[in-house]
Amino acid sequence: MIKSALEKAEILVEALPYIKEFYGKRVVVKYGGAAMQDCALKQKVMQDISLMKFVGMHPIVVHGGGPEINAMLKRLHIKSAFIEGMRVTDGDTMEIVEMVLGGKVNKEIVSGINASGCKAVGLSGKDGGLITAAPLDPAGRMGFVGQVAEINPQIIETVIENGYIPVIAPIGIDPEGQSYNINADLVAAAIAVAMKADKLVLLTDVPGLLADPAQPDSLISVLKISEVPALEADGTIAGGMIPKIQCCVEAVEGGVGRTHIIDGRVPHSILLEIFTDQGVGTMVVNQ
Repeated sequence: MIKSALEKAEILVEALPYIKEFYGKRVVVKYGGAAMQDCALKQKVMQDISLMKFVGMHPIVVHGGGPEINAMLKRLHIKSAFIEGMRVTDGDTMEIVEMVLGGKVNKEIVSGINASGCKAVGLSGKDGGLITAAPLDPAGRMGFVGQVAEINPQIIETVIENGYIPVIAPIGIDPEGQSYNINADLVAAAIAVAMKADKLVLLTDVPGLLADPAQPDSLISVLKISEVPALEADGTIAGGMIPKIQCCVEAVEGGVGRTHIIDGRVPHSILLEIFTDQGVGTMVVNQ
């Protein structure tokens, strides 16, 4: 019993410098992947985010929801088409995307954070003009798949100032009132820059960037943005890791202190990254 109590005390002491460093700071967490599908992992993520708030940090959550969208489209017998890994989003699909992301998924996350003892407010990019969108493909092949044209952080500031955690669905709107489905990683990076966040954390289904994908222990713990072009050229950065690394690079170049790609399948991975000496995943830095 005494040993266990001492171990807990040592863990708290180890976390103290990090709590001090990030007290009052903004941390954007992109929530997605397996951590959204597994009930036990989902609860731990909600606990991690709530703990961050209770120790004085200001977490901002941006979430995805691809599997939930797939499930709803299947139930409604709406076929999906993909171009370069992105869902072609016609008018009917956009309605479903908005309903699932802005309604079901967003409110489930809000409820989970509330159940962990914190207060959360759900938003989409349409609230308060938060995300102004533009078509990702001006030729129209992608339909209503968008990119971030501008972030208006005022509504997020208001939510934080009143003691709430903002939970944001990645849906934008153009000047004509058309909704767009935007990649959650892109939205998280843009919001991190606009909010002058100290950290951007992307939860994924991989350990981070691996030097050799066949070797799980070949994790690249620290990646300098100057190293990215060479690693893209030799194929180390490939597939789904390309947009995630690009988002981290854009965030760092936009003034975000540190960006991290971490494995959301690891319980309490957010706390391990922020509050321990070892950390987890890959940190992208401006060098």
